[in-house]
Amino acid sequence: MRIEVEGIRLWFDIDGPGLVPQQRTMRTRPTVVLLHGGPGGFDHSYFKPDFTRLTELAQVVYLDLPGHGRSDWGPVEDWTFEWAGDLVRAFCEALEISQPLVLGHSFGGPVAISYGSRHPDHPGGLILQSAMARFDLDRVVDGFRERHGEEVADIVRRTYLGDRSVKADDWARCWALFGPWVPGEVEGARIPRNQALNVAGGKLMLEFDLSSDLARIHAPTLVSVGELDPITPVWAAETIMDGLPDGIARLDVIEGAGHFPWRDRPDRYWSSIKRFVKSVAEGV
Repeated sequence: MRIEVEGIRLWFDIDGPGLVPQQRTMRTRPTVVLLHGGPGGFDHSYFKPDFTRLTELAQVVYLDLPGHGRSDWGPVEDWTFEWAGDLVRAFCEALEISQPLVLGHSFGGPVAISYGSRHPDHPGGLILQSAMARFDLDRVVDGFRERHGEEVADIVRRTYLGDRSVKADDWARCWALFGPWVPGEVEGARIPRNQALNVAGGKLMLEFDLSSDLARIHAPTLVSVGELDPITPVWAAETIMDGLPDGIARLDVIEGAGHFPWRDRPDRYWSSIKRFVKSVAEGV
């Protein structure tokens, strides 16, 4: 399905009811809005079918961010995390989604941070999954070097600096190190790829810094990260925690998991996520 929001057609899908019968009334269930990674090379589809599990507790909305998947692409020079965060709010307003729980994974994490900091009274909660408030390339590269050696570290650095001479096979070696499970050829074949945004978004990642914006977030927040994640490591999650106001956030490090922890440690992951969703819904 598509809906036009501020002149942009955004693609979305919905899983699970928002209203359920309860005796003589209808009970409103929480809505979780999922923001995928990027830039340009991903869409909502890698969340499926895993996040169907959340329909036990909530309605789940899959959104293709602007410039991604089946949403309008538009000029890449206009793309910013702040703009995308504002569109998330406008999208929820257009669908009359009140107090959403917004989960931002990877590149979607800064979008969720922008949304939560620029519209602090709008979200019911935030889940910052495998996310960062600032991309510290040197520190990320150092982590790859310590775990996997100089050659891999050099490929990672060159790739994120936009070196187009990096061969696909070389990057595939690095991509495989993002965790025990990573999306492969099958998942990739499902995704319309916006190569222009991939290039522009890569440059944006090197420049953005939302660290000071974290203090404006008021909603309950779960900061979740895989223990083995090399691209948004535990220290990136700890940095987010340091910037959030006292008392609103909880850090959850998923042991034995990488960048896609719901695949690596599903029992551990879903226990944590469902507990958070339930606590927000019940106002605990």
